[in-house]
Amino acid sequence: MSSYRDAGVDLEAAAKAVSLIKDLARDVTRSEVVESVGGFAGLFKLGDGRLLAAATDGVGTKTEIARMAGRLDTIGIDLVAMCADDVVCTGAEPLFFLDYIAVGKLDPVEVASLVEGVAEGCRRAGCALLGGETAEHPGVMEEGQFDVAGFCVGIVDEAELLGPQRVREGDVLVGLPSSGLHSNGYSLVRSAVLGRHGFAETPEALARPFVDELLEPTAIYAPTVLELARAGHLHAAAHITGGGFTENVPRVLPQGLGAEIDRGSWDAPPIFELVRREAGATDDDMFATFNMGIGMVLVAPPESSEAIHAPVIGRVVSGSGVDIR
Repeated sequence: MSSYRDAGVDLEAAAKAVSLIKDLARDVTRSEVVESVGGFAGLFKLGDGRLLAAATDGVGTKTEIARMAGRLDTIGIDLVAMCADDVVCTGAEPLFFLDYIAVGKLDPVEVASLVEGVAEGCRRAGCALLGGETAEHPGVMEEGQFDVAGFCVGIVDEAELLGPQRVREGDVLVGLPSSGLHSNGYSLVRSAVLGRHGFAETPEALARPFVDELLEPTAIYAPTVLELARAGHLHAAAHITGGGFTENVPRVLPQGLGAEIDRGSWDAPPIFELVRREAGATDDDMFATFNMGIGMVLVAPPESSEAIHAPVIGRVVSGSGVDIR
């Protein structure tokens, strides 16, 4: 059996790091800060009842899949998705995006290909590509290696802010389908699965070559979530990224409330069963690592569920944590 820890990713250490960083951030603040480390996006008061929401992220070791396959034009879409979809979890409209690209050796064509994906991601998210930085790291990164990071800023009226403060017992959980693995769990995929299936191979469980499945861009939910929030249908939204359901759904639940998830209420894409089988992973491992076919969980009052046009996958209940049944 192979787990995310076996693949070299320690989620407990990551949680400990966030806890330590929170303590540091408390001493580096301003009176305008509403929320900093720990939420899907930091919040900063502008005045006149408006808040800026900001988030930063990368795409993890999915970059290595792109490098190995020689396909760099979609990884930027993933980058925008990871940031803009965090920002919109507050109800904020993504305004602009900046990227940072580090390379072992600067190849203008390769960098342009990476930024091509970023530009397309910004189009899908409805935000501007405001600028960025490219850094060459000879002697530190090998030629052909690269990494990317992104930064997104949005704006929301304080009265329309989504989050735990709105969530009530009896609210329903609605799942927006993912486009596949998105940008999490690739260390486990590479260590437990990739060696058994060549890039060009089409595994029996899949309908297309393995590389196409692995490089499918992360879905960008920002326009959909924003539209639903402005129509008054949402109380909160949880972007299912690193830590899967286990870590991300509780981030939008107030103290004293938990979530029940009905595992049979949606069909996960076959890539997840392939990974589970090849890695020998348990359901707990999978739901703590991957999105399992649901990229965004929306918390809504029951009367709004039909307006969202996506499956109801659970409900908010008294208690704590996430119970996946």
